[in-house]
Amino acid sequence: MHLNAQKVNEKAKAYRDSTAEMLSKIIKVPAYSGTEKERIALLQELCQKAGFAEVRVDGLGNLLARVGNGPKKLVFDAHIDTVETGDRSQWKLDPFSGLVKDGLVHGRGASDQLGGAASMITAGRILTDLGYAGDYSVWFAFTVMEEDCDGLCWKYLIEKEGFRPDFFVSTEPTSCRIYRGHRGRMEIEARFKGVSCHGSAPERGKSAAYMAAKAALAIEKLNTELKSDDDGFLGKGTITVSKIDVRGPSLCAVPDQGMIYMDRRLTWGETLELAVEQVRKAILAAGVESVEVSVPNYDKPSWKGTIHAQELYFPTWKISADHPLVRAGEDAHQALFGSKAVVDKWTFSTNGVAVCGRHKIPSIGFGPGDESQAHAPNEINRIDDLEKCAAFYAGLPYALESQA
Repeated sequence: MHLNAQKVNEKAKAYRDSTAEMLSKIIKVPAYSGTEKERIALLQELCQKAGFAEVRVDGLGNLLARVGNGPKKLVFDAHIDTVETGDRSQWKLDPFSGLVKDGLVHGRGASDQLGGAASMITAGRILTDLGYAGDYSVWFAFTVMEEDCDGLCWKYLIEKEGFRPDFFVSTEPTSCRIYRGHRGRMEIEARFKGVSCHGSAPERGKSAAYMAAKAALAIEKLNTELKSDDDGFLGKGTITVSKIDVRGPSLCAVPDQGMIYMDRRLTWGETLELAVEQVRKAILAAGVESVEVSVPNYDKPSWKGTIHAQELYFPTWKISADHPLVRAGEDAHQALFGSKAVVDKWTFSTNGVAVCGRHKIPSIGFGPGDESQAHAPNEINRIDDLEKCAAFYAGLPYALESQA
């Protein structure tokens, strides 16, 4: 089927205000990882009103909505949980105000990533209006628990429900650029055992606090030694200590237990095993006699009570610049907006770690709003971006058919 860019753009413009109002409504219903029930119910209602051919909730609590009935699956994804608000005094407005003013929508999740969800619903409405009946079943996935455990929702969909896309589009914020990958990540825990004694004679014991301090400095040094990928696209791996904890019999004693927790970003070619061994060697080289290094598990129940546990490891992913999915995105961008798309990558992590990282399904990103807005106070999204993304999502199925 041919992409009629003029009609798609006209529809996106006609629905511009309603897209912004939808985003406002979604923001007003708070939802953190594991507590998304009310927001999913709202989104289900919005999808039904938009005229999707099928709307259903899966066993974990993700919402899936479909337009078209083609043999191939094209999936657009928005996680609909957000991080918490943090220090409320840093917010100029109520984080859940959903204020629409001066071309902006305000509130927690406006960019990360409820703006993508609102544009997806409008795109489904556009495709329905246009009577899309091409090669794709176009699915819109409103997924849960990403902020706690990115990709868990898609690991569940693919491995437990057998719902496997042919192509996948994340609507995380990209400033309306096409992204084709990002570094992976993992969480690492290192534990130390000392010997406690009375604080009046610390020489009698072995302080786990000093072990933790040496380990933290070793990780700081390790970060400077990590390398970039061969082509420089994703950049270097990084590691940082995000938590230090020491415990003992009392506050008047040398602590006998220590722990440091680390956030590790993985560039192309870096693996879980490599990263764990790097940490172990760096800590031992810093003079710590013994250390236990592990990757923690995530096993929190979803809002439906379902547990789908996994280790906190999220593989790196990218696809080539000349992949048909990237080319289709570029074609849709040129046809709809009359300009060449910028192709780049995210700094942070997305559900692509499961879809492309674990399961090798071709994936790109295109989303409203800026990555810098994620997790920040006074989060906003541009209504211009919402309109543009709605048009892009509606146009991409047609552009993909032209690539065949």
